[in-house]
Amino acid sequence: MPQHHNTGPNRRGQGFENSERLRELLTRLNDDGPDAWRTDAEAAALMRHAAQKYAALARKHGLDPWEAATAAFEAMRTAAVRRADDPWAAITRAVQITCIAENRANGLLCSVHQARRPRYSSFHDAERFSDRENPLTDYHPAFRADPFTDEEDDVDHTTENTGSTGVESAVEDTIALLCWHGWEPEVARAAVECICARLAESVSRAGAYESLRRDRHARALLDIPAPSWYRLLRIILGSPDTHLAGTNAGRGLLLRLLIGEPLWHLMDDTELGAAIKVAAPGIMRGRP
Repeated sequence: MPQHHNTGPNRRGQGFENSERLRELLTRLNDDGPDAWRTDAEAAALMRHAAQKYAALARKHGLDPWEAATAAFEAMRTAAVRRADDPWAAITRAVQITCIAENRANGLLCSVHQARRPRYSSFHDAERFSDRENPLTDYHPAFRADPFTDEEDDVDHTTENTGSTGVESAVEDTIALLCWHGWEPEVARAAVECICARLAESVSRAGAYESLRRDRHARALLDIPAPSWYRLLRIILGSPDTHLAGTNAGRGLLLRLLIGEPLWHLMDDTELGAAIKVAAPGIMRGRP
């Protein structure tokens, strides 16, 4: 008795691994219009196949398989893939690039669009304050008040007795205070940790302030408008204005916490609270 061969797509992968078969399907879906991707059963099967195909690649970059499938879907809708000599090779390359960009974006705390650009992707991953081996956990000269004020003796005596717990507590209290006055938690944490990381690398608060004020790349990665960024630097590191030396505005929020000023007292500081609220990115962007 003669055997009848199934001429349709085989059961293994619905025949999608065949590049010409894939090209025919993508061409048909394109001709049928955008609704075809939502209603066509074969399109749904193709996307399940893509999720399985790129699951290992997604996991390699710390992503969910469906994130890789989404990148494959975006590639499949392009004319370049339909015209490629090997559609699957073109899709795989597109998914690989997207996974790398997603992974870099997570590390750099920026958008995927920015992570694709060499001017941003060349930076190392953002470091959290708690991940550094010896950042501000020991006494650091940057916490001295001498760059802004002459109160060396009082400040040095206080900060020498400040251990790692006190410094970490001051950083967390700074983040909490920003959030209390309207900052988004993720933005507040990323900004404060960026400032602390630069402070740990600088010889003084004045040096850290000036370095961060000129660093457009850091501000771009944090996605904070320039006015908000400059205000935040003054709030956290203190104002460099000589006439404010010795004042709370000159000391800055971090130093005030380190020399023992309690968080509840700072929360009651209406002038400080107003400055933090005005500096919040959402408020600055909302201005005409």
